[in-house]
Parts: sequence; structure tokens; C-alpha cells
Amino acid sequence: MCMNDQSCIVSQNQKYYSVTMSFATRMMSMTLSLQILTAFLFITATASSPPPSGFTMDLIQRRTNSPSSQRSNTDDQLRSSPYADVVFDNYEYLMKLQIGTPPVEIEAIVDTGSDVIWTQCLPCLNCFNQSNPIFDPSKSSTYKEKQCNTPNDPSCDYELTYADQSYSKGSYASETVTIKSTSGQSYVMPETVIGCSHNSSGFRTTGSGIVGLSWDRSSLISQMGKNMHGAFSYCLSPGGASKINFGSNAIVSGNGTVSTPMFLKPGFGFYHLNLDAVSVGETRVETLGTPFHAVDGNMIIDSGSTACSLPTSYCSLVWEAVEKFVTAERVTYADGLLCYKTNTMDVFPVITMHFSGGADLVLDKHNTYISNGHAICLLILCKEEALFGNTAQNNFLVGYDHSSRLISFKPTDCEVAQDIPRDSISAALVLQFNIKFVLFIFVLSLIRL
Repeated sequence: MCMNDQSCIVSQNQKYYSVTMSFATRMMSMTLSLQILTAFLFITATASSPPPSGFTMDLIQRRTNSPSSQRSNTDDQLRSSPYADVVFDNYEYLMKLQIGTPPVEIEAIVDTGSDVIWTQCLPCLNCFNQSNPIFDPSKSSTYKEKQCNTPNDPSCDYELTYADQSYSKGSYASETVTIKSTSGQSYVMPETVIGCSHNSSGFRTTGSGIVGLSWDRSSLISQMGKNMHGAFSYCLSPGGASKINFGSNAIVSGNGTVSTPMFLKPGFGFYHLNLDAVSVGETRVETLGTPFHAVDGNMIIDSGSTACSLPTSYCSLVWEAVEKFVTAERVTYADGLLCYKTNTMDVFPVITMHFSGGADLVLDKHNTYISNGHAICLLILCKEEALFGNTAQNNFLVGYDHSSRLISFKPTDCEVAQDIPRDSISAALVLQFNIKFVLFIFVLSLIRL
């Protein structure tokens, strides 16, 4: 109740001012909430964007005796981070990719010890059996045979003979190569140099050829150009699903990661590691003092070979250490393996490979021993050269980084590894949390109104 006109006017003005302030407060609160919502959505959208220049392609599981362009891609291709599986096949790993226009899918052996990308082609004079149809270049609008300008034969022929005497003979050509991931994104490589094989034999695979991943200029990673930064990694599962990554998605880091220098020798496209010693249980067998000792790379890492091998003089020292440890009965087979009559791996020592730079790889027994049903054998062969094969690499995320000249290893369960790249999972979780948080703040502000 007003005592006089003046007091009534003051009271009404205060009420009007209070109502005005209440309305203004509501508007300011709503505006602030909308600004917070917009800011958070922008931040989360940015945080969840995939990194540039990276993708992972399908693999499904050799190497020559002799060593053997950049790509123009759309912005969408460079931002994409597709991923896919790797499948084991007869102790080798096959990569799924497409060639030609229209694209035809092929499966070929992933081989860090080879430089050429080749597949069997029609007409095929002598070809081994493969699961997919043989590629017919006459049905591709982008296939173009390379010309070497020789007087008698203008075609550009090649002949590759591998360590196990398998071989591939054919002609070089330029063709569109498409690497398609399970995300639906594709990385298109026009005018890629490939080998079209019309005569090949000695391969025990369901694939159609080989994808060379050496650092030679004709390999797949080299022909991808600078967009991929010369980086790739793979995680090979012993019989299950695996994957291969290229570019920014190929960086190997985190707990348990060890790295060792990558040695690239002129005239050879192989990736060399430097093995300092091998531990058999607690017994360390040094390379120092043996002809095998080196400081600039003495062992080739090879995804296309199954077993490890060491030069005979040094290998015999490692075998002796194993023989002193194992008490089971030794058995002899024609293939020259060190085998014992037992059905359990508990009797065998743990093998550790000591690479330069402090990279100590403690290998699981399934990385170093194999059972034939009657005996268990050591998968370290005594040969002329040293190879670090794909069985020893099982359940390691192995990364090759040309820019840093490092090869990195991270213990990983490759068969149950995440289907989605970890960066994408983290970004998705951050996005989900931020959206829920923003909605909570926005609803809370409305309730307070």
C-alpha cells in the first residue's frame, strides 16, 4: 500500500526496474549459455578432426637377392584417416588394394624387403593360383605400358628372382592405384609404376603378387610422395586380424615403445638394424668379437620373410646357449632346425634381441619357437645373412619413420587392437563428454531462469 503519491511512484519504479533487470538477466544468461555452447562445439569439432596425411589400409599376411612422385590428392584425401584389417596367409601377410580404372581389388604380400609393386596380369603364360581373378590390363582405361626406348623391344621388361628361387617376369606399366580403407575414404595414386607379371612361379600364397615397401624409389611408400612423410607402421597378428598405417597415423609412441636407428645403405633398398647381442635367458651372447659385429647395420628387417636368421658363425653361439638351457631330447630334421621332442614351450628360454640405441626386444616364446606337432623348434636359422622376420615381429606395433631414421617397436596385442585409431577414439570421447557438459550447463541456466 502507498502512503502517498511519491512513495507509490518510487515503489512502482523499483518494481519496473526489478522486472527490467530480471528480464535483462535472463537474456544475458541465455546469451552466455549460447556463447558457451557455440565455443564448446567449435572446440570439440576441431579437437575431433582427424590428423592430415594419414590412413590405414587393409592387409591380409618375400625379398629379392638384389636391390632393386609425389601425388596430387584432394584436401578430403589428405584429411582422411581410414583404417582396415590385415589377414595372415601361409606365414605371409597380404595387403588389399585396388588397381586400374574401374578399380579391381588385388591382394599382395607386404614386403619391406622388396621395392617393386607387382601383380599377375593377363595374358598369363605361367602363373600360380590366386584367390582373386587375375588383373586384365586391357579392361583398364588408365593402364599404360612403360616405354624403355630400346631398339629391338620398346617395352620395359623386368625380371625378379627371390631368395627362395621364386620369380616374377613381366613389364613395367603406369596405373592408378587406389588404397581404400574401411572408413570409406580412398587414397588415389595416379600413374603409379607397377609390374605386370606374365610369368611367375614358386609362390605359396593366395595373393597375386608383392607390394614392395623398401625405401627404393619404386616402392609403394616412396611413390606416395611427401604427403605420407615416408612413415608407415604395421601390427602383425599370428593368424588373426592386423593392420597397416601410413603417414601421420603411423607414428609409434607411448608406454613400452623402444626405438633403434634405421640404417639405409647405398645401393640397397633394405632397412637395416644393428644387432648388438642376443640374450638366451640370462645368457647374453655379444656380437662384439665376432665377424657379425657392426655399428652401421648388420640385420635386415623383413616383413616378407617368416623366420629370423643369423650368420652361421654367430648363430652357432646362440644355438649353443639354447642347448645348454633345454633339457629335452634333441631331434634332427632335414630342414636344419634346432628342435626338441617336447609338447611344451616351458622348457625353452626367453629370447631377447638387443638392438643399438638401447632397444631391447623381449620376444614372446611364440615369436621364437614353432611346433610341428611332434617337436618344438627354434625359429632362428643359421644362414649367410641376418634377417628379422615377420614371426619375431608378431604382436609388436612396428613403425618406420624415414624423417627420424628410426624404427620403433611397441608391444601390442595386434589381434584385439582397436578397430578405430586411438586418436579417433579419444576425440570421440572428448566430443561426447563436451556435448553432455554443454547441454547440462544450458539446461541449468534455463531452470534458473
